[in-house]
Formats: sequence, C-alpha cells, structure tokens
Amino acid sequence: MEIMPRENENALSAPSPMELGPGPYGKQRTSSLEAPIMLLTGHPSAVYTMKFNPSGTLIASGSHDREIFLWRVHGDCKNFMVLKGHKNAILDLHWTSDGSMIVSASPDKTVRAWDVETGKQVKKMAEHSSFVNSCCPTRRGLPLIISGSDDGTAKLWDLRQRGAIQTFPDKYQITAVSFSDAADKIFTGGVDNDVKVWDLRKGEATMTLEGHQDTITGMSLSPDGSYLLTNGMDNKLCVWDMRPYAPQNRCVKVFEGHQHNFEKNLLKCSWSPDGTKVTAGSADRMVHIWDTTTRRILYKLPGHKGSVNECVFHPTEPIIGSCSSDKDIYLGEI
Repeated sequence: MEIMPRENENALSAPSPMELGPGPYGKQRTSSLEAPIMLLTGHPSAVYTMKFNPSGTLIASGSHDREIFLWRVHGDCKNFMVLKGHKNAILDLHWTSDGSMIVSASPDKTVRAWDVETGKQVKKMAEHSSFVNSCCPTRRGLPLIISGSDDGTAKLWDLRQRGAIQTFPDKYQITAVSFSDAADKIFTGGVDNDVKVWDLRKGEATMTLEGHQDTITGMSLSPDGSYLLTNGMDNKLCVWDMRPYAPQNRCVKVFEGHQHNFEKNLLKCSWSPDGTKVTAGSADRMVHIWDTTTRRILYKLPGHKGSVNECVFHPTEPIIGSCSSDKDIYLGEI
C-alpha cells in the first residue's frame, strides 16, 4: 500500500484528512482522502469491478483471482477482508442498498451474496447454465437480485427464498443487467446490441432500444431513475430516457472518446451522485469523465497500465475510484 504524492509534494507532508485546507504547495484539497491520489495494491490479478458502499467508507473489488477484497476509503486504504468462495473470476459486484451485503457474479455460473460484517457467503444462486456476467440488486423495497448470463437468460432472485423466482429468456448472451428505480422493470443488454426492457409482472420484454452497433458491456441507472447509461463495444456511451411516455427515440445522448479493444472486457459505466457527470471503463488505460449536459470530456486521468474496467464516483465526496487489468485500484480527488 503506497501513497502517491503529486509532483513536488512530499508524501509525509500530505494534510491530514481533517484539515481540508490547501496542501503544502497551496493546492486546495477537496476530499478527506489521505492524499490526493491513493493507490490500492494487493490483488494478484486483473481487477474487473469495484464499488463504494452506500456510506462511502468502504470499497469492494472483484478480481480475476476469484476473490473479493474489502478496503477502507480513509487512512491508508487498508485491505481488511477477503471474501472467498467463487470458483472463477468475479465479473461484477454490487452493495445492497443498506450496505450490509455484497452480491457478485462469476463465470462459475453462480451469483453469490455475502455478509459484510462476517465476510461469510450467505447465499449461492446457481441456476444459470453458463457464465454469469452481471448482477444488480434493487434500490429499495424487496431484497431482489437480477442476474444476466451467457445462457441467454436473466434470472430474478429473492434473497429470502430458494431458487430463482422468475426467468427472462432472451435469444442471446446477456452481458449487462439493471433494475428500474421502482424495481418493476429490468433492463438487459447483450451481444445483440439492444437494450431490452422487461416487465416483471408480465414476464416479457415490452420494449427494445436500438442504437448500439456492438455488444453492450455495462449499464447503470441514473440517481433519479429517469435515465439509463450503457457502455458499448462500438465505443459509445449512450443515455436512454426511461421515463414513461418518452419520445420514440429514447437515446437522448451519446458520449465518445473512450475505447474498447480486442480484450473484449465487460467495461462498466456509472453516474456521479448528482447526475451531472458520467464515467466509463476504457481500454486506453485512461479514466474518462464527461459532463452530462455539454457531453464534453471533463477529465482524462492517466495512471493505469492496463485496461480500466470500471470507474465509480464516491457517493458523497469528489472522489473517483478506478480498477484495472493492471491489478491496481486508484482513488483520486477530482
């Protein structure tokens, strides 16, 4: 674990998190990170996914090494717990809305739920017949999970029950899933380049959103639940208006500048907590952040030595976290 000082800054003279005044060279500090850039090392293999917990004190990261690491955001970003059980890489993970559990998806064909207090696996959901690429818990209401798999189905799980409670059959591999804000619909994206909207009550796809020209690798619902962000291998990041009675063409914005490459990693995307910025994984080793209104790139942050697989905004502070195939995780003030 090392602290990365900025140019001309001595690592030892970094301000303590509590005095958010200017740094030693007059650079105003904007967050309570110990240093403006923190490097979290420890995964022995590529890191595919990472998330801040809802209160912003912890990070969970999932890696090719089959393990989920938990880290503290503050102080020297210690890795204090490892969740073991998956028999293959961790491709996607999420905290439940109360922050008490983590759900994870893996090519070992399972979705698993973990208790963060104890570090124990509390549920193993094993009904998919192929790789599970993506999972997503509800934001509120019932403790439901949706998962998307290479077997061409999305499955709905209730953490209080055994077995999947609903299966949504698609024709193609599903690489990204998300719940609507009210958890009455699910969104799926896959190798057929389309976003499908499924109604939970009807159990069928009620809408197909066309716009991407290649596989959809990640999706994320906006904080207010009105818009869906999707990352595609066509090097496009699309925003879809998911409100009822929206116009026919729901793709309202396209962001460009990031890259996908031959590695074909499932690069994710996400929103800032206030919805004014979006970020996306990119194979060009850069962390890209766009302004949602102007569609301009606000930041292109270097540092990683491999594909950036996921970037996420801190829930309360101006911090961006990124994880990469170079095995590293960076936290940076923006």
